[in-house]
Amino acid sequence: MPVEDVLYPVSLVVAGKRCVVVGGGSVAARKIRGLVDAGADVLVIAPQISEEIKALPVKVAERPYRRGDLSAAWLAFATTDDEIVNRQVYTDGHDVRVWVNVADDPESCSFTLPALMRQGPVTVAVSTSGYSPALAAWIRERISADLGPEVAMLAELLSEARDALKASGRSTEDVDWRRALDSDMLDLIRTGQTAQARERLQACLS
Repeated sequence: MPVEDVLYPVSLVVAGKRCVVVGGGSVAARKIRGLVDAGADVLVIAPQISEEIKALPVKVAERPYRRGDLSAAWLAFATTDDEIVNRQVYTDGHDVRVWVNVADDPESCSFTLPALMRQGPVTVAVSTSGYSPALAAWIRERISADLGPEVAMLAELLSEARDALKASGRSTEDVDWRRALDSDMLDLIRTGQTAQARERLQACLS
């Protein structure tokens, strides 16, 4: 695979940061919901903006995109059906060092979006580097079939144990976490036996 197709995966902290979405339709709505869930300060710009988007906690500018709209942005998305507008958003973002995602056009993206599976604090991201979003979604669905809400509870139990170890002065780096994860903890949580799962974790860490 060419080196330019090798992407560097990150999880961005966008809470409180201005994110601009250019476009007011269904594609824009999907991007906006993810940004809102992450606490971003979202500005939507489009001549026509759907009522679905207007009902979300976002700022709207119901007008055409203009050069300079990204001056205060931290991240931007171009989701219109106009290639010229989308390309202008990408070019403007490049000029002011704002990362831009252009929907369905990986060649005009400074970042791409993986297919996500979320269970509480656990996020699994699947990317094909823009080669096939459909494949990424298919892999995500296969993972989702195996990892349900019990994974979120497992993360909480592990976090509690980690905090307790720190409070006791023990290093969390020397603990055999894999032993606990390879135990039947997840099956116990699946069957509602959370207390027993907590006991199993303590036994594995002792």
